[in-house]
Amino acid sequence: MPQSHVEAHGARIPAIGLGTWDLRGDEGRRAVAAALAAGYRHIDTAIMYENEAQVGAGLRDAGVPRDQVFITTKVPPTLIGEHDLVKAAAASVQRLGVDQADLLLIHWPNPEIDLSGSIRALNKARREGIARHIGVSNFTVRLLDQAWSLTQEPLVTNQCEYHPLLDQTRLLAACRRHGMAFTSYTPIGRGKLFGAPAIAAAARAHGRTESQIILRWHIQQPGVVAIPRSVNPARIAENLDVFGFTLSDGEVAAISALARPDGRMVRPVWSPEWD
Repeated sequence: MPQSHVEAHGARIPAIGLGTWDLRGDEGRRAVAAALAAGYRHIDTAIMYENEAQVGAGLRDAGVPRDQVFITTKVPPTLIGEHDLVKAAAASVQRLGVDQADLLLIHWPNPEIDLSGSIRALNKARREGIARHIGVSNFTVRLLDQAWSLTQEPLVTNQCEYHPLLDQTRLLAACRRHGMAFTSYTPIGRGKLFGAPAIAAAARAHGRTESQIILRWHIQQPGVVAIPRSVNPARIAENLDVFGFTLSDGEVAAISALARPDGRMVRPVWSPEWD
């Protein structure tokens, strides 16, 4: 299945990836194998998801050559200290059963840990070959600018919640200013957008599902990658089939207009003060 990619600081990231949050055990393994069989070449995991071994097993089950799959993993906020991050990342790669991750992210900022030490360690992980590329997740504009002031290696993405109910204009602009990709998690909005007139109308017009319309809305935005999560093989394949049509400017604008002040869905107690 043809795909598009987002390029940022030497990284070439498939625009649609499989998110694996909460996919554990055999379910996670089968989902990864099904995604790769369907044509996905981007898998996203994290130490916090407790499924890296299953992701690696799914990769091996699928039999896709390692150099054709872009694997992202993330270090949790408790392990981003300068003396913890590299060790945690190395263990992560070992659980995945690969030589290195394609992309290693700080999963969440931690105000109790000095960011300069975290960024130094993230740089070290890249220089030691634990990861080909590095980046961050859940960073605000302020934190993103601070991270760039500290890093010596390029940060290729900021992975954050994004869907039509949540306006991320400021954060998207900051990523583009730094030449970064923006990776959208919870991209379909947990089903809360289904039935919205702008999305339903576009689905009818293009003969597509509402999920496909929302994912197409993501990847038509410059520099945006989306990582929808599913365990259903048919839905997994459907989520990848978003490259054969184009939304009009009017359709994109109408979907973007669905954003509302209370649109954020992911609010753990350790969240930063969002933009």
